[in-house]
Amino acid sequence: MPQIRPIKDLRNTTEISELCHQNKEPIFITKNGYGDLVVMSMETYEKSMAKLDLYQKLAEAEAQIKNGVELLDGEKVFKKLREKHGTK
Repeated sequence: MPQIRPIKDLRNTTEISELCHQNKEPIFITKNGYGDLVVMSMETYEKSMAKLDLYQKLAEAEAQIKNGVELLDGEKVFKKLREKHGTK
């Protein structure tokens, strides 16, 4: 369940920080009863950005498939990567 806190709670930065790290979810901050800010830990932010990046890449790949862009052979791609990075 999302945490919703009034803006005055930001005075206690330690408590807000601990909540962000414990819950691993954003905290929604209200001002005058309306949504105003979202606060989250760096870990949560980085995970959210990684998911967003993945979704954008998937959407781009789906658009390429829809537009008839030639697909790469997975085995060839992985073989080139192994050769480039010296792994087997």
